[in-house]
Amino acid sequence: MFTPTAERMDEMAHPVVHWEIGGHNLEVLEDFYAKAFGWAIREGGSGYRLADPADGGLGGGLMRAGKQMPPYVTVYVQVDDLQAELKAISDLGGTPLVPPTQIDERMSFALFRDPEGNIMGLLRTDEDIRPV
Repeated sequence: MFTPTAERMDEMAHPVVHWEIGGHNLEVLEDFYAKAFGWAIREGGSGYRLADPADGGLGGGLMRAGKQMPPYVTVYVQVDDLQAELKAISDLGGTPLVPPTQIDERMSFALFRDPEGNIMGLLRTDEDIRPV
């Protein structure tokens, strides 16, 4: 398995900065991941929890999926311009799914499907949240 060095991470233009696990019963997900991996889980908004791995690894979120949504796992890549990135992804054969959407005053996201059907996220934020 490839493990990038700290120097390589600094060079990576678009690092993975967040992950999300969605399901219909948020309380079951919260209890399961807290017990299975010792993750500290805290409130993150309506229907959302933030999960912080005990070892300081990359944190993520647990989300209550809508009734029509299947359970899912998505990773988010940090970009500077959501619209430009969705255009480039479309040109490469990907399919934009969720347009740029504001999360709060400093952060927004978008979702796309890659040519093999995987759903990925894009995250734009005013602060550097790259993994340490």
